[in-house]
Amino acid sequence: MNDDFVYVDDRVPGVRWDAKYATWDNFTGKPVDGYFANRIVGTRSLCAALEQAREKAASLGFGLLLWDGYRPQRAVDCFLRWSQQPEDGRTKLRHYPNIDRTQLFKHGYVAAKSGHSRGSAVDLTLYHLATGEPAPMGGGHDLMDPISRHRARGITPTEAQNREHLRSVMEDCGFDRYDCEWWHYTLRNEPHPDVHFDFPIT
Repeated sequence: MNDDFVYVDDRVPGVRWDAKYATWDNFTGKPVDGYFANRIVGTRSLCAALEQAREKAASLGFGLLLWDGYRPQRAVDCFLRWSQQPEDGRTKLRHYPNIDRTQLFKHGYVAAKSGHSRGSAVDLTLYHLATGEPAPMGGGHDLMDPISRHRARGITPTEAQNREHLRSVMEDCGFDRYDCEWWHYTLRNEPHPDVHFDFPIT
């Protein structure tokens, strides 16, 4: 692993994680190339900002649940190959109900060069510290649909408020949002803005 990269759970005490692409619970329907362990990896700068975000979220009664951080380039290449395969319907209803898998790149839900591969982007949500239950957000991770946009119509007031809590926490702690995905944030002053890494997560 690159010297500037660390396991997020080692650096941000109390953070929860479920590395979706190391599991069968993702839009490809199986573990993705380069994910050999269910851990979240990121730059040291990402972890420092996430620690601030964790403290700010806790002041609102929330914890952070991470789904992805650093993403090897080979995983992005895997997404591209998957998008070109015939539709089997296994994950369509849950992850991309209203478009064809061939359109995921065109609509900006997946990129051929992902910011995640630079090590300073993170996919995450909030959970209630009192109960441990995820905060309702009006759609799960990688629901590639207009309802996943910030300020999307068609979600409940509680879901909208929870999205706003996450946005304010992350932006106050040095992250920029991605408008198409309420769960995706990138460190504003990322240390490797022009490098896409490809070491595996082990």
